[in-house]
Formats: sequence, C-alpha cells, structure tokens
Amino acid sequence: MNQHLLVKICGLSTPETLNAALDAGADMVGFVFFPRSPRHVDLSAARDLGRLAHGRAQKVALTVDADDAQFENIIETLRPDMLQLHGRESVARLRDIKQKFKLPVMKALAVETAADLAVLPGLAAVADRILFDAKPPRDATRPGGLGAVFDWTLLADLDLHIPFMVSGGLDAGNVTEAMRVTGAGGVDVSSGIETAPGVKDPGMIQAFIRAARASDNEMTS
Repeated sequence: MNQHLLVKICGLSTPETLNAALDAGADMVGFVFFPRSPRHVDLSAARDLGRLAHGRAQKVALTVDADDAQFENIIETLRPDMLQLHGRESVARLRDIKQKFKLPVMKALAVETAADLAVLPGLAAVADRILFDAKPPRDATRPGGLGAVFDWTLLADLDLHIPFMVSGGLDAGNVTEAMRVTGAGGVDVSSGIETAPGVKDPGMIQAFIRAARASDNEMTS
C-alpha cells in the first residue's frame, strides 16, 4: 500500500512564507527554536505563526538540546503537533521528553558514513519518526540547515520499522533522486528554498513541493 508522501517545509519565520508553504500543500511546517540559527523564531512570533498554521498542516517545533522549561514555553505558545530533536539527545532523554510532554518525537540523525547508523535501533525504539540529515562540519555553529547533502545510498536497504524522512541540501532539482534512492516516506527542506540564510522564497517553496509531489505520483502510479 502506497502512503502519501510527507513534505515538510522547515525554518519558516514569516506569515508570507508560511502561507506559501500552506497554500502549496505542505504536510508539515517547522519552526526553529535555536537562537544561533538564522531561522530562529521567538515565542511571540511563534504564537502568531502557529495560529496561522493551525488545522492546515502539522506544526513541528525544532529544538537543539532544549531543557524542560524551554519545551514548556514552546508547547504552550506554538501548540505543536510534533517535537523535532536536533541535538545530542540520548535515547533516555527522548523517552523522558515523550513521557513528560505527551507529544510525538522526531529525532534527527546526522549521517556521513554507515557507522553513524549504529545508534539507529536505540533511537527507533523510542522515537516516532527519524529524520536523516547531513553531518555538519566540525566547526559548524548549528547542527542543520547548512545545505549539505549526504550519501543517500547509505539508506538504500534500511530496515526500519518506523517512518523516516530525508533532509540535508534538498531542493527542487534533487528531491526526486533523494526519494528514489532512499525510499523515504517524507522529505524536509530548509536552506534549499532560500535566497539567503533564513530568507525563504515563496516561489522556491512552491517549486519544491511541486517537484516532490510529481515524483511521488510517478513512483506510486
């Protein structure tokens, strides 16, 4: 049975670009709560954006090693449908967050070589979804949104019992190949729809979603 491809537009920070993603049919919209990111949104902006997205797409709150107080503030303000953990959170921390906040959790896993997948069974036993991303350079100031692509063939024969998404350097030009190689049930884009770090382009958002949907239709027809 073929399932609907999930398209996630991440790092949205303005009503204009959020509306572009929603109007184009994004399934998930991501909001970044990490001050070092050019896509960071404060709680006040997040409240307004969350209201705009309510009922139109799943709202995903992206955090990096957040503490419980941060989660409480984000959840109260955004009312997210899912938490995306993009830091060095352990399996125990994942379990703790799920039990405490009663929300589905998507864990990002940075990939460069097959060895990076060794932690996957432990994470998959607790997380509701895995997001595979490119491993950032050692001197990077943030763990994602860097426009880097990883070797998708590492996921080609993945034996995973929970849904997974692919991210890392995706754009309208390469999303078809990423889907074909990985067989992912979802794709996630941030830097690939920007004219500058943190500056989303409505036309690029629409083009990405269009390309992903066209590829999905082709693969499932």
